[in-house]
Amino acid sequence: MPTKLFLGDIVRMRRTHPCGENRWEVIRVGMDIRIRCLRCGRSLLMIRREFEKQLEALIRRPASEPRGRDSTGTVEKNSGKK
Repeated sequence: MPTKLFLGDIVRMRRTHPCGENRWEVIRVGMDIRIRCLRCGRSLLMIRREFEKQLEALIRRPASEPRGRDSTGTVEKNSGKK
């Protein structure tokens, strides 16, 4: 079962980037995952299968409730209740 990811998630990868950072922000989800290094800003496009092999931990989700498409392609909506 694929890992459920949302835009803005911060993840820790098994291997470090050449700049020394191992924390990344998810900036695209789908069959491919695009992540951005939090230290130098370089982005990397990975096939989902390779991304899930290299993923070590999900560090945090964005502060606001995620909306829009998640990694499985379903549309997440706020219920509107406050």
